[in-house]
Amino acid sequence: MVHLSLNPQQSAFERLGAARRALDLMAELNPRELLVSVHGLPVPGPVYEALVSAALARAVPLPTRKRPLPEPVRLARIRLCGPGAEIDQRRVQAEARANGLARQLAVLPPNELTPGHYRQRLAALAREEGLGFEFLDRTALRRRGAGAFLAVVQGSAAKDAGIAHLSWRPARPQRVPRLALVGKGLTYDTGGVNLKTARGMFGMHQDMAGSAVALGVLLALKDMNAPFAVDCWLALASNDIGPQAYQPNDVVRAADGTTIEIVHTDAEGRMVLADTLLLATASKPALVIDYATLTGACIHALGKRYSGVFANREALLPVLAAAGRASGERVWPFPLDADFDKALDSSVADIKQCAMDGEADHIIAARFLSRFVRHAVPWVHVDLAASNHKGGLAHIPSDETGFGVRFTCNLLLDQACLKALG
Repeated sequence: MVHLSLNPQQSAFERLGAARRALDLMAELNPRELLVSVHGLPVPGPVYEALVSAALARAVPLPTRKRPLPEPVRLARIRLCGPGAEIDQRRVQAEARANGLARQLAVLPPNELTPGHYRQRLAALAREEGLGFEFLDRTALRRRGAGAFLAVVQGSAAKDAGIAHLSWRPARPQRVPRLALVGKGLTYDTGGVNLKTARGMFGMHQDMAGSAVALGVLLALKDMNAPFAVDCWLALASNDIGPQAYQPNDVVRAADGTTIEIVHTDAEGRMVLADTLLLATASKPALVIDYATLTGACIHALGKRYSGVFANREALLPVLAAAGRASGERVWPFPLDADFDKALDSSVADIKQCAMDGEADHIIAARFLSRFVRHAVPWVHVDLAASNHKGGLAHIPSDETGFGVRFTCNLLLDQACLKALG
């Protein structure tokens, strides 16, 4: 038996963290059944939800190649008792499953999760879950003029990069708004010709975390039968070095004809996302959200406990912050003023890929991406500074946090962000 003292005034983040610490105390017992009872709180529902979410997060089996294998988590049943022992089980389980999938993918080593292997996993998942699936390979992207994406992958010996498109439709798709989710799926990032240092390169197999979060959100919305039609666009690539690798001063052309002057090959994420955003917004969805481990500047600004958010609609900024507070996945809105574009002025192309000095690069990167959002579609950009936090974060016990799933579900279902768009 573990006793947990809670302050009713705790934030969602604090409540989730307290729930994880309580479960830490019983980890060695590895129980098959967990009994949760809450007393003395006027509104106990959020505490039940936090404890169940923490238990489910701990139960996720993460891939490991260590021997001997760790003892599997035996938890098979969670019982709630006491006053107010009611939670939205379907939602808690959907969010936990989606977060777990995002973390499982992020843990995989880069020789196992190449763009080609990632594509195979996605195709198999789509079959299992009844999702629509198509894959735009390099030939298909070349036909569409997606030169920004193709520039990044031209140095890869394997020709397996491309953009995966998964889709789900509820029972009456014509009566619900359409959402587009976009994820950066760099399965490894060497930095390219502008090679990263050893310290900077280690861990870059998790540069695909944004794609895993976008995929997780899609599955969570499907599992909840949420009132949205959802398209998920994942940019699967590897930023490699080699004789054919793209280089500074190259000029390439995105799918909408925009010419881009390459400044630094380690700013590859915004390149693959540019063409992916063009595809995602071509059909005028009600909202597009992209997820990316995009910039070190965002980590420098916030650390790894928050993620940065941007929006091309000012009305969304307080809604985004509220979703972060309520979900326990905290975000901080950054400015997106047009005068930042001055840093992207090019004398030889329509736009520079990035600025050389790196000042406010998270904002500059967002301004770059905004150029490729078609039809002025409402757009949210999530720079995932909190995708990996040593020792876990909130209720998540692993370094890989799967940050973004709970935040997005809260944004869409609780904050009703589409209403903020009028």
